[in-house]
Amino acid sequence: MRYSLALAILFIQSLFFVTAKPLDYYFSDSITFDPSIAKPRDVLGYEVGQWHVRHDQLVQYLSILAQQSERINIETIGYSHEQRPLILLTISNKAQLDNIENIRKQHLARLKDSSKDNNGPAVLWMGYSVHGNEPSGSNAAMLVAYYLAAAQGAEVEKLLDNTVILLDPSLNPDGLARFAQWANSNRGMTLSADPQHREHVEAWPSGRTNHYLFDLNRDWLLLQHPESQARIAKFHDWKPNVLTDFHEMGPNSSYFFQPGIPSRTHPLTPDGNVELTNMLASFHANALDNEQQLYFTQESFDDFYYGKGSTYPDINGSVGILFEQASSRGHVQETINGTLHFAQTIKNQLTTSLSTFAGVMKHKAQLLTYQQNFYGEAKKLAAKEDYSGYLVAAEGDEQKLIEFLYLLKQHQIEAYPLKSDYKTYKVGDVFIPLEQPQYRLIKAAFSEQKNFKDNTFYDVSGWTLPHAFNLPFETIKSTRSLKLDARAWQKQPTKPKSELVDGYAFGFSWQQFNAPKMLNYLLKNGIEARVALEGFSAKTTQGISQFKAGSVIIAAGLQNNEKWLTILNQAQNKFDIDIAAIQSGLTSEGIDLGSRFMRPVQAPKVLLVGGEGVSQYELGEVWYHLDKHLELAPSIVEQGRLSHISLDEYSHIILVDGSYSEFTEQLKSKLKQWTKAGGVIWGHKRGAKWLVDNQLVKAQSISRQEMSEQFDTKNLSYKDRDHLSAKQRIAGAIFATHMDLSHPLSFGLQRELLPVFKNSTWLLKPTEQPFLTVGYYLKNPQLAGYTAPENVEKIANNASVIAHRFGRGSVIAMTDNPVFRGYWYGTSRVLTNALFFGGLLTE
Repeated sequence: MRYSLALAILFIQSLFFVTAKPLDYYFSDSITFDPSIAKPRDVLGYEVGQWHVRHDQLVQYLSILAQQSERINIETIGYSHEQRPLILLTISNKAQLDNIENIRKQHLARLKDSSKDNNGPAVLWMGYSVHGNEPSGSNAAMLVAYYLAAAQGAEVEKLLDNTVILLDPSLNPDGLARFAQWANSNRGMTLSADPQHREHVEAWPSGRTNHYLFDLNRDWLLLQHPESQARIAKFHDWKPNVLTDFHEMGPNSSYFFQPGIPSRTHPLTPDGNVELTNMLASFHANALDNEQQLYFTQESFDDFYYGKGSTYPDINGSVGILFEQASSRGHVQETINGTLHFAQTIKNQLTTSLSTFAGVMKHKAQLLTYQQNFYGEAKKLAAKEDYSGYLVAAEGDEQKLIEFLYLLKQHQIEAYPLKSDYKTYKVGDVFIPLEQPQYRLIKAAFSEQKNFKDNTFYDVSGWTLPHAFNLPFETIKSTRSLKLDARAWQKQPTKPKSELVDGYAFGFSWQQFNAPKMLNYLLKNGIEARVALEGFSAKTTQGISQFKAGSVIIAAGLQNNEKWLTILNQAQNKFDIDIAAIQSGLTSEGIDLGSRFMRPVQAPKVLLVGGEGVSQYELGEVWYHLDKHLELAPSIVEQGRLSHISLDEYSHIILVDGSYSEFTEQLKSKLKQWTKAGGVIWGHKRGAKWLVDNQLVKAQSISRQEMSEQFDTKNLSYKDRDHLSAKQRIAGAIFATHMDLSHPLSFGLQRELLPVFKNSTWLLKPTEQPFLTVGYYLKNPQLAGYTAPENVEKIANNASVIAHRFGRGSVIAMTDNPVFRGYWYGTSRVLTNALFFGGLLTE
């Protein structure tokens, strides 16, 4: 028995030494460490790379480091959706840490006054694993922190004397936790390197995304999530000179570091940024050469969209650096470059972290001077423009304007409210001057550029923020005719509403962004509500008031909840929307309150179809919109379970972009019968295509193949293939559509023009039957971002939204995603209206 036990122990130990890599694997023999500082193994119970570190273990280890080392401060800067702490380490020598707040203020002061000296420390932000299933970064972060806490000698002391290092070990805690659980739970004692092994093929949804299945590396500009909001607030507290962004890519690749493709850098990024990126690149190359690791630069990725971790710094005076390591996706995987161990991926990320330190030390003076000049030039550059700034109108939706301005405020962009009307702009609308430190970011946020030096994009080519919020805006040459508030806009606390007392009925406008959320709140609390399908004027306690189509009416005589008036008072204060007391059912103009055009509204019960084949991003975006903006909880059901559940409990089914090829004929019949019986089915992009292909929508589509075939391919050589592909696709651009404002799906919209975000070439043809086409693309539809002329011409005049009855139910198809990345507040109203009013369509 003892002999067998000893053999078992030896066997387990042999496995351990095959898979585990001690610290001397990661660090040079020339580096000595303070033995009083805990090694990762001392806390984790295993060597780095032997298992995938969980987020709680990561926090535990780094917290212990901060307790043991006088070089580290640790703070929690926020919490993820799943309430995991977002920790940030501030690392420097003890003297500087003891004076860290003064150092921070001095660093910022130098950016405001270019005459000040640049003798302070360089500030580095080291960010790891914004994609949770790219874990080598977060695992390497432990080793970077250990090195900075425990390494001894002149080299590390000089580094700490000359820098403040902000270490963000996990930009996406929820995704990292999801993936660590997956990889660890599918790992055996004997490791499998087979790429087809379950460990290397995640189930839907992947750990790449955060809790709501968003790609957080696209959220740096949009700030929809607490992870991004906390990071950007701290970013601007410090304004680092360099920010690193550690990622992974496919297993059969090698290692990438910037610069990316030179022609794909945003034109607002200064040349000095590119030069510094190239300077730092030589240090990464040298370090990887010494390790005999393969790598490449300048042939992939771009620096265009300013909402990514490696590009947001570029428009804020920092130098952002993207790193991409070939991924083992588990613990070991066979690749075209041989067997790739998780430990090797971690080591490469450590190697380039240390080479970043070396490059910053060498070019510290240039980095500090560059950043100081970046902000110093802003005023001069603004003065050269032929306009002074942008006017932005609320157009009746002050709540949406507030959300827009709050987003700008988080990016330190100042706006000034109008104190008197100007042309079509009203008191409370805002002016955003170019002449401020964020001059370049303002230009980027409002840009409507359509053509570029290189029209190939890794991500989106247009992201104009006011278009996303559907806020009218224009440039203005001079402010002489404007009367502006002397103080920049600040988000104000809401004021209590006047108490509602007994009345015949009560009503509120559908224009405010929070109106749907308030309606859902009322419905869930048992309030009987009606929607006015046509406008009217009625006598209220404030005099004669206008109620547009879409207004919500609560008639006193229909209420069964004895606390209904208390609920109304609570609602108007909770959602900051005025509710008017209507004195009579007889109106002075338009429909009366007992009209057949006053239709009952029911609380939606939504089934959101997910699972393999469905875009986790677009499902997450719809889920997030319903949850955050409507306080409505959808039931997410995977495709594979759809045949086995009753649909009778649901009022709406939503099909986002995805492949639904596995729907059986029996399931298709089931969905059609459910719709005919009164259900509302919504589809966008390929979800809409499924509705068309299965004859639920009375329309024809234009396929991607038809779109691609319109391009002339004669006389093209092999090297032209990427250029052709770039022309054929729509890599995220903004188009103008016309909406029928009398249609229930348009309620709350203030103008016929509705900008939409488009990143697909799939199209709907307008129907010949009247009243079915709710929205269509304009004759000249391109608003911002690149789209080849052939595609623009094909898109023009085609349908964007089609809706009609199907039996006693309704079918709604939209060519584009109405809630793209969570920040398209404008088009989100179409989806919202489908939930509350989609069942009210008539033919």
